[in-house]
Amino acid sequence: MLLFLSVPQPRQPGARTRAGAARVARWRRRRRLRLQQLRRLRGLLRGLRGRPGAGSQRRGQMALCGQAAGAASLPSELIVHIFSFLPVPDRLRASASCSHWRECLFYPALWPQLRICLRVSPAEQPRLEFLMRKCGWFVRELRVEFAAENYLSGCGPGDGGGVDTGTGGEEVEALQLSARWLEVLRTYLELVLCVLVSIRNNRNLQKFSLFGDISILQQQGSLSNTYLSKVDPDGKKIKQIQQLFEEILSNSRQMKWLSCGFMLEIVTPASLSSLSNAVANTMEHLSLLDNNIPGNSTLITAVEMERFVNLHSLALDFCDFTAEMARVLTDSNHVPLQRLSLLVHNVSVMHKSLDNMPNDEHWKTLSRKSTSLRVYIMAFDIKSEDMLKILKPSIPLERIHFDSYITCVSGAIVDLISRQYDKFLTHFILMNDVIDTSGFPDLSDNRNEDPLVLLAWRCTKLSLLAIHGYTVWAHNLIAIARLRGSDLKVLEVTEESIDFDQGELADQDVDPVHNLIEQVSLGLGQPWHAVMDIESLSVFTEPNRHFYREMQSFSEDI
Repeated sequence: MLLFLSVPQPRQPGARTRAGAARVARWRRRRRLRLQQLRRLRGLLRGLRGRPGAGSQRRGQMALCGQAAGAASLPSELIVHIFSFLPVPDRLRASASCSHWRECLFYPALWPQLRICLRVSPAEQPRLEFLMRKCGWFVRELRVEFAAENYLSGCGPGDGGGVDTGTGGEEVEALQLSARWLEVLRTYLELVLCVLVSIRNNRNLQKFSLFGDISILQQQGSLSNTYLSKVDPDGKKIKQIQQLFEEILSNSRQMKWLSCGFMLEIVTPASLSSLSNAVANTMEHLSLLDNNIPGNSTLITAVEMERFVNLHSLALDFCDFTAEMARVLTDSNHVPLQRLSLLVHNVSVMHKSLDNMPNDEHWKTLSRKSTSLRVYIMAFDIKSEDMLKILKPSIPLERIHFDSYITCVSGAIVDLISRQYDKFLTHFILMNDVIDTSGFPDLSDNRNEDPLVLLAWRCTKLSLLAIHGYTVWAHNLIAIARLRGSDLKVLEVTEESIDFDQGELADQDVDPVHNLIEQVSLGLGQPWHAVMDIESLSVFTEPNRHFYREMQSFSEDI
């Protein structure tokens, strides 16, 4: 058998094919362009640094293609590339160098996400309008927070805000507070409209988050609705806001994250129906938190939840999370839920029934569906008997936050939590703002062991403990630090909550405060001090905002 092989003849040295010559020419052209851009950038940096040199020589070095290589001569693509390496403050400063750089500042690739925190003040409106006009049509992630507490400067019910409360003082105080709240709500509506109008046609929006904590809560309920009827008597602005919100949902094509917390009447029970099935089927996070919904109405029903088959995290009012909704989430066509945040508010409990909440079997089924499910509960002024109904043994509770204005948490509730959720609990927050002349409540009354010490002993994953408004004995605080050690990353206890035994105070040789600080620091393995100023503790001064931000990070931590 003969094999005939064709051996190619060697090419003559220096010979190239036409394709090869074209490739070399393109490579040389690209290299020349890169060198030109590099020379321009070097010239710009040399000019900015102000390095001395001979005038003619420097002009010769800076001259490229007959033009002076200054900040304005750089191509827009290169300026945007430079901006991409700068943090936002430096980016804004650099854009002030010339008009060309300012034009490049709002290039869409530089602003994929926008996070805005606003005081509800008229001074914020021009800046918000400018920013939203520039970025609203292309931003992919938008988070906006409205807050009025700084604007009111601490003026609330029963606080005259510096007004003389002598003769006729109550009337003056009421008029002063009323006028300020009317202005706050009027400005609030204008700011919300500004945000919604600017993004109404943004089809690329993927994450949309709104927070608006402007309600003053007191024993009679919320004051905001009373003043809202004066600011918007015919309801035109509120209706416009609701329609814009629904328009944004109907126009969205890539929405993965929708979060609305404590916004005044922006979400209605019909809002989610504006979402297309395609968007609802791919939504990964849904958060609807609003305790101002009147009567028995809910923002989302179990039937509506059937469309959201891809939810990884969910945040709702506890009374809206029914047994039927828990059953829907366990269906085979739904992906396993990873994070569930629930707001239990006394206003909702008063108007809605707890009879439809999931029982222990529902929680067991939900936990079997997703073994990594974790729950975060925020309880505002909930009675102990209601908490006993809510805290089912099979809830995979990781975080719980109590905030009290009227009712206090009992030692039995703390003990129940430590026994039922010892395998999951990592965050425990206990805040009390009840005015009681007899002093702070003592959870260890009529008990052999302090429930807080038992909590630290049983819950081996506990990493955050914050307490205010409840008596914490110094020796128990030392025990908590020693039990959890360095695993307890955050231990925040206000100075006014700490008390000492008479024996500790009677010992003249030892300073009880110094000894407490030293022993707790040794137990934790890090320096520790009690919280001296309660106003610096955001979890106390801004519970709604704290819960909302923690819920966001909790939902993202999957």
